[in-house]
Amino acid sequence: MRLMQTMAGAEVGGAEAFFVRLAIALESLDISQQLVIRRDPLRARALREGGIAPIELPFGGRMDFRTRPALQREISRFRPDVILSWMSRAAWATPAAPGKYVHIGRLGGYYDLKYYSHCDYLVGNTADIVDYVISEGFDRNRVVRLPNFVHPPTSAPLSKVELDTPLDAPLLLAMGRLHKNKAFDILLRAISDVPGVWLWIAGEGPEAAALKGLARDLGVIDRVRFLGWRDDSDALMRAADLFICPSRHEPLGNVILEAWAAERPVIAAAAAGPAELLGNDERGVLVPVDQQAELARAIRDLLAAPEKALRLAAAGRTAYEREFTKDAVTAQYLAFFEKARRECAA
Repeated sequence: MRLMQTMAGAEVGGAEAFFVRLAIALESLDISQQLVIRRDPLRARALREGGIAPIELPFGGRMDFRTRPALQREISRFRPDVILSWMSRAAWATPAAPGKYVHIGRLGGYYDLKYYSHCDYLVGNTADIVDYVISEGFDRNRVVRLPNFVHPPTSAPLSKVELDTPLDAPLLLAMGRLHKNKAFDILLRAISDVPGVWLWIAGEGPEAAALKGLARDLGVIDRVRFLGWRDDSDALMRAADLFICPSRHEPLGNVILEAWAAERPVIAAAAAGPAELLGNDERGVLVPVDQQAELARAIRDLLAAPEKALRLAAAGRTAYEREFTKDAVTAQYLAFFEKARRECAA
């Protein structure tokens, strides 16, 4: 099979990171693959280190007159059986060509489907996104849920000493873009009600200055470490006692999968993705969105119940091994590609 992937994502993000993981995983299998990505030196370097030489195009806005014809030339040259498009601009820039290849759009959020109207199939990485796509009028027989995968941890736990954190302090970890949707402000307010716990926040984003200011105003700045963007998330996970996902909006929650892979207990706000993953408090603790008092209570309760924390961590690891490993997810993608080819040929 000849697979082309087109990616027009931002510099950092969960979908962008998963695209790199999936592309490298597929490269090791018996397929021929070509990647066309939005110009990004870090992503291009990560792909090259994984053994893939991507083609880089602008994937700009309305005044970008280069990407579509350049992409058409690459398609004509490579002659793919399947094209998997990531993000709206990539789906829009990929021309419809019935009978020549199967065009699949991959959605990791609740995107405007006008950019995907010419796709043959759509992939959503959660059941809720699939339901959204169907509710918007897309043929339910041409939408499928395919989950993300994360790699199991390979690094040793990061020493608390390296980040000026007391060795005996209960340690919370949160990761993600420093954006209002991630609700790190709620987490900071919650830990102001839980004396003695320390918090590491890994990520960058537009709310960085505001969050640091809030930590100072709340009097918790001495117990919080803002780590910036990190590439050692597994070492951070293994150092933490609890992983916290306080997001107001979270379509999936890759970070929860990472916590499960590291066998760490999870507390999450009940946004769509975490609620789907954690179930009825079976694989973690769910709290209402934007409720700092409930989040603080959950943190106190789980720290005071180590046996429950271990049980939840083990349940999360079991769910990870069953559904969210590289082998499990790549097998589902390949099976879907073959199914889509057969159906379009018919």
